[in-house]
Amino acid sequence: MSRRDELLDLAERAKGFMPPSEGLALYEFAHAYGRRVPEGTWLEVGAWCGKSTLYLGAAAEATNSVLYSLDHHHGSEENQEGWVHFDPSLVDPVDGRLNTLPTWQRTIATARLEETVVGLVGHSTIVARHFAQPLNLVFIDGGHANDVAWADYESWSPKIVLEGLLLIHDIFADPRDGGQAPYEIYLGALDSGAFVERASEGSLRVLTRVV
Repeated sequence: MSRRDELLDLAERAKGFMPPSEGLALYEFAHAYGRRVPEGTWLEVGAWCGKSTLYLGAAAEATNSVLYSLDHHHGSEENQEGWVHFDPSLVDPVDGRLNTLPTWQRTIATARLEETVVGLVGHSTIVARHFAQPLNLVFIDGGHANDVAWADYESWSPKIVLEGLLLIHDIFADPRDGGQAPYEIYLGALDSGAFVERASEGSLRVLTRVV
């Protein structure tokens, strides 16, 4: 099995909510960009247990890029007890809170991506205020509350370089299919004139910074 196929197989079997078709598309879009612009600096907002991190990490490794993977690792609202995506196996027995960091760390270690993926543990807006490095690629897949999604977009999109990529997950135009916050920041990015859409797969959208 090739290194690429090994990582993609691990990604498909990892904990997470990304359909395989969208995960493979995430890899392909990032890999194609990384081949054109190698040795880039990438960042994902919202890592959960590392499923999307593996797809992006595989592309980053193949293109000599570095992926920063940012999450506070306590889950979004929909991941908490009483909600549909609650996973009791991820609850820390000491403080009773969700804690996906140990699972994320095992995921990255098992994939041997520790020289490609750098974990950032903290709240998105706080980390963004102290992160000065321009970014070639940003993947937003964090909390779906309106204020949280907008904060992620407003904090990180200005750091994307010209012709860099902004990828947004869980975009549903119909409220019956999913939350609207990712869809609204997607529309906001297009309406800003700074981004144009390049590709899509399922609920995943790929935009390029043009100004």
